[in-house]
Amino acid sequence: MVIEYINQHQGEFWIAVGFIMLITEVLLLGMSTGVLLFSGLGALATGFMMLTGLLPETWLAGIASVGISAGIITALLWRTLKRLQVHSVSGSDQSSDLIGLELVLENEIQVHAPDKIRYSGIDWRVEIDMTAGVESIAAGERVSVASVDVGVLRVKPTSIESRKGAPGK
Repeated sequence: MVIEYINQHQGEFWIAVGFIMLITEVLLLGMSTGVLLFSGLGALATGFMMLTGLLPETWLAGIASVGISAGIITALLWRTLKRLQVHSVSGSDQSSDLIGLELVLENEIQVHAPDKIRYSGIDWRVEIDMTAGVESIAAGERVSVASVDVGVLRVKPTSIESRKGAPGK
């Protein structure tokens, strides 16, 4: 009985499937994947094409149309959605209590060879801050945190900061 109803109302079925996919993408996955977004939009397009009579209400036409519509919608929206994503690393986060914290490096770090340090029970990746003006910082040297990202401390040698602030040095 339910299958019979779905067979006779495929346009409505594809619209319902489309909305379920979109709701799942937004509420459960937080727009982290594009698969359900584009498939849901393809299913909505298929349902509306079936309701307007542009597409026959058959399973073969429905499944094919969802795939083709999703592909076309993906091609049309990909660049626009890609531009909405943030690509740059901030490097200037001034909202953390860790900024200004002084640490002593256990190992040497270089611009292209960061290290890890354990602080407050967390293993942090330690990188040289881009504004530090140095290529490496030796083991045992005191550094201060210049910026913070998720799991990353960007540091500067404190000797550079003290030279900048001290007169005659």
